[in-house]
Amino acid sequence: MAPMPRPGAEEGDTPAPDARHSGVLILFYPHDGKIYFPLTLRPTYLGVHSGQVSLPGGRREQQDVDLIATALRETHEEIGVPPAAVEIVGALSTLYIYRSNHLVLPVVGWTAARPTFVTDPHEVAQLVEAPLNDFLNPANYRTETWELPDRRANVPIISVQNQAIWGATAMILGELLALPTLQRLHGIAQV
Repeated sequence: MAPMPRPGAEEGDTPAPDARHSGVLILFYPHDGKIYFPLTLRPTYLGVHSGQVSLPGGRREQQDVDLIATALRETHEEIGVPPAAVEIVGALSTLYIYRSNHLVLPVVGWTAARPTFVTDPHEVAQLVEAPLNDFLNPANYRTETWELPDRRANVPIISVQNQAIWGATAMILGELLALPTLQRLHGIAQV
């Protein structure tokens, strides 16, 4: 799901020594007989990820004991889900994001009911509640050629809830969707 060519690939995606550590949360929850997880549409700003769809999360702060704590704290700040409401299921592979120099740990969590979301308007322009089924539908995948700030690239896109999910978020979700245990979760949602 990485845009190709991918900057940094020449160096094997080796993180820079000053890479900032971050955590994001993929939070599954049941709602109306389906499994969902929240994504956020970032506001427009001067940063490299302006206006992109992302997972809730962000940069590790000094008080965070680890990157799981970072993902939980940031999710609480961005979309109002209390850390105590989340059962941590595991984590995916750490992903280095060359453009913003972040080393991101994707954390997977579960909550037994749909959370009461409260978004921070400074960090979230829109909450996107994404049904897992939409990510399992091949019709929602395409590749486009884009002019990015530093190159022309073939960009894999997942279209969900009228949003184009690409870049680091698509790469993280690509790994998640390849997990055999996800098919089991999908089966539970269909019961």
